[in-house]
Amino acid sequence: MKIKEVNNHHDLIEFINVHRAIYKGNNDWICPLDKDIVKVFDREENIYYKNGDAKQWILQDADGKNIGRIAAFFDKNHFKPEEHVGGIGFYECIDNLNASKLLFTTAFDWLKKHHVDTVLGPINFGEKNAFWGLMVSGFKNPSYKENFNWPYYESHFLAAGFEQHTEQTTSEITYKDFDFDRFKKLSERVMKNPEYTFEHFKMSNIKKYAADFTEIYNQAWAHRPDFFPMTNERIMAELKQLKPIIMEDAIWFAYANGKPIGFYVSVLDVNQIFKQVNGKLNWFGMLKFIWYKNFGQVNRIRGEVFGVIPAYQEKGIESGMIINLYDAMQKHHKINTSELGWIGDFNPKMHGLFEKLGAKTTKVHRTYKINIADH
Repeated sequence: MKIKEVNNHHDLIEFINVHRAIYKGNNDWICPLDKDIVKVFDREENIYYKNGDAKQWILQDADGKNIGRIAAFFDKNHFKPEEHVGGIGFYECIDNLNASKLLFTTAFDWLKKHHVDTVLGPINFGEKNAFWGLMVSGFKNPSYKENFNWPYYESHFLAAGFEQHTEQTTSEITYKDFDFDRFKKLSERVMKNPEYTFEHFKMSNIKKYAADFTEIYNQAWAHRPDFFPMTNERIMAELKQLKPIIMEDAIWFAYANGKPIGFYVSVLDVNQIFKQVNGKLNWFGMLKFIWYKNFGQVNRIRGEVFGVIPAYQEKGIESGMIINLYDAMQKHHKINTSELGWIGDFNPKMHGLFEKLGAKTTKVHRTYKINIADH
């Protein structure tokens, strides 16, 4: 076996194509869009290159066949005096521990040269709502930009010395099973309080909602040890990228006396469409996307992120946004299911809320951690 370093765009396309070989014949796998992975490793597109770097490798067998890949990256904004955190991701490998070891060792060696001592994986060189965590349960129906992998991948991470760091669960609820009467009562107090107002996102006023999102996010997540402040620049870029799959009335904001205090962002589960394009959103792929979006059977939305600033938690704000989303979705007759993902084990309040909704856990992802100083 030998390692091939990715050094140009042609190599990057070869790196991307590895997953097509690894999952050949797996009908549950949905090929990620090539362009989404290209953007992650585009120095002009990805703002994380401003304070960091990334490198990718392809693993080949003795005959030159591609049998694995891995990417390593770091952002110096996550370097602390006591710990320099980097990451690995976009991992694919045949079921062979020797092959796996070679991939991990290559990534670790590169990270150590850049003074990284702690590695999280598999993660994204970017936001947590994409390509984050190893799937360990529910190996079907991957959502857009959600990591999907063979079950044996977990044994590869454990054999390499990784230990579980966090667990993220994805749940699902059908509108038929939604306890409307219960949530209507839970939301009545906040809905009748003139202090609070709720409104859905409007693309025509994107700058306002980007600013509101940033303000809420930077208060709601500030307590997290891995918190990294959101900027208007980053959220504007995300919203523009999501524009083709945004349903304006699937994104809700809550306000207290006009001050932004909470949001619930859901988008169309377009992987139901992207299953038809095999990762290629060229002109023909775009035609397929437009047709399936307008005339196909896309029947699910996916909750991407849900947040309320601490001062307004447990006041019914969450229920208010949920009931508004439910009412709005009744106008979209094709939509009958909402996926709620992903919620970390560090957020028991949100898990409790989803249990009250009657949501059922459908998928579990885990993020692993390792100290590589001695490896």
